[in-house]
Amino acid sequence: MTPGGILTAMVTPFDALGELDEGATARLIHHLLENGSDGLVVAGSTGEAATLTDEEKLRLWELAVAESGDAPVIAGTGTYDTRHTVELTEAAAGAGVDAVLVVTPYYVKPNRRGLLAHYAAVAAATDLPVIVYNIPARTAVDMPNDLLAELGQIENVTAVKQARYEQLEPIDGLDLLAGNDDTLARVLDIGGTGGILVASQLVGTEMRRMIDEPERRAEIHDSLTDLFEALAVTTNPIPVKAAMAMAGHDVGAPRLPLVEPSDEEGAVIRAALERHGLLARV
Repeated sequence: MTPGGILTAMVTPFDALGELDEGATARLIHHLLENGSDGLVVAGSTGEAATLTDEEKLRLWELAVAESGDAPVIAGTGTYDTRHTVELTEAAAGAGVDAVLVVTPYYVKPNRRGLLAHYAAVAAATDLPVIVYNIPARTAVDMPNDLLAELGQIENVTAVKQARYEQLEPIDGLDLLAGNDDTLARVLDIGGTGGILVASQLVGTEMRRMIDEPERRAEIHDSLTDLFEALAVTTNPIPVKAAMAMAGHDVGAPRLPLVEPSDEEGAVIRAALERHGLLARV
């Protein structure tokens, strides 16, 4: 696959006991694919991958593959341990996913040689397209564009989810995907193929219009800015999970150490949803 379009970083629905809710997951998959999403990223950071067991991740990937029809499913398989990342990547391939999203190893802060070796090892373990995920705000590791271009020389490292704002530019050898909702328009303007996005769970159809109606891209972006800001009022995915619940979707609360939004944060989220007429949507 060539990663592109509106790829929604799906939240993981939990039930009242905090366990994986398979029924709600299947319903959410269908809702997203019927409302602007071209494909899904499952068990990524928005899906609370850090608190999912390997067994839960595998079940999510199996569900997504079974429920998504021809839409691409991208598995979040990155960890701070290369061996574990390889194991998850192999499991995801066995579940039938179309690509894997591999975040830079967090906390351990590998140097340049370590990053190259990490991605080379993951790519060697699979025939699936590998999407590099560069998100320095979460990992404390920022890969400069020349390093990303070097990663692009690895045979099946095909794209980068770029979740920083500085030096946002095309990368030789890699498809460029927006990693932040509020950079989608900018990434598309410079030749990017799409984005891995959070707000598309609520306004996927509108965000898809940024691709389909380039002449109105800036206008659509500006109309959604307040929603993007509301979904960043506190740590992701706290706001989007709260917003989905307010919009009528049964996704449950986040797992600790994430908590539900404060009253003040919830008011910001609700106000944005009201402005966009989203509270009535199911």
